[in-house]
Amino acid sequence: MAAPIVTLATAEEFPHLDSDDQNLPDALRERGMEPRIAVWNDPSVNWAEAGTVIVRSTRDYARDPKGFIGWAKSLPRVFNSPWAMEWNLDKHYLKGLQEVGLPTIPTTWLEPEQKLSKQQIHSRFPAWGDFVVKPAVSSGGRGTGRYTATDAKSRAEAILHAQYELERGRTVMVQRYLSEIDHSGETSLIYFNGLASHQVEKAAMLHPRYRSAMDSSIADEVVHAAAPSEKYWHWGERIRQALHSELRKFAGHDELLLFNRVDVVQGGPDSPEDFYVMEISLIDGSLYLGSSDEHLDRFANAIQVRVFDR
Repeated sequence: MAAPIVTLATAEEFPHLDSDDQNLPDALRERGMEPRIAVWNDPSVNWAEAGTVIVRSTRDYARDPKGFIGWAKSLPRVFNSPWAMEWNLDKHYLKGLQEVGLPTIPTTWLEPEQKLSKQQIHSRFPAWGDFVVKPAVSSGGRGTGRYTATDAKSRAEAILHAQYELERGRTVMVQRYLSEIDHSGETSLIYFNGLASHQVEKAAMLHPRYRSAMDSSIADEVVHAAAPSEKYWHWGERIRQALHSELRKFAGHDELLLFNRVDVVQGGPDSPEDFYVMEISLIDGSLYLGSSDEHLDRFANAIQVRVFDR
């Protein structure tokens, strides 16, 4: 019997997958699968022969979100499902999580149809502290900038940044920068097939001198594996339950997600919340497979279960 084909979808920018996923093909081959790598929007690829498609390094999907979801919906079998990725593609999903009681960073949403002037954008920025400007549809930290509210030059740069995104039809998110990130960083909790897999700690990426380069390259992450924390996994389970509640609302049914990454930051000493949800990644977010051979094995095993359990 021929080995089942598993195609790892990537972007033209990463024709051999990104560094985090580059050992995945060998791990799948060791488990009796035939791994292939294909660029998701390459017109020469025959996706009817792609077998099971696993979305990985598709870091350019934000440039053509409708095309990306249309491609996903055309596939016979893909993980995560097109409708789960469609829900996750636009960070407006954070509004739904907030409505079901999860603590998210307070966000001001600037919509293209509002036709905001420079003064109106200026008036929607925080009056003090640092804040972040980023598009609601983005991947890999592209288009994200940190600015200082009380610095005139920085504030002017933030206005230009917001205008740049809005003029291209993109919703802009304005969020206060949580200083706790500079002290304790972010924590990512990774799940495979609905089960907790591993936890990693990430250093703050947006240092005080960071400025967005608009459609910049993917932001580098400094990551290290962390010992499992009961406190964080308790928060993660609360987030996971809310996530599946929102997925059911969106599509009318639930899904066993092949992979799910939850990013959280701990609340500071004066914070009203113990933690805040930064992001949920169901599309192309790094799963930090390179931080441990065990993480790679767990993901390969999770794929094996889904491929052979048909």
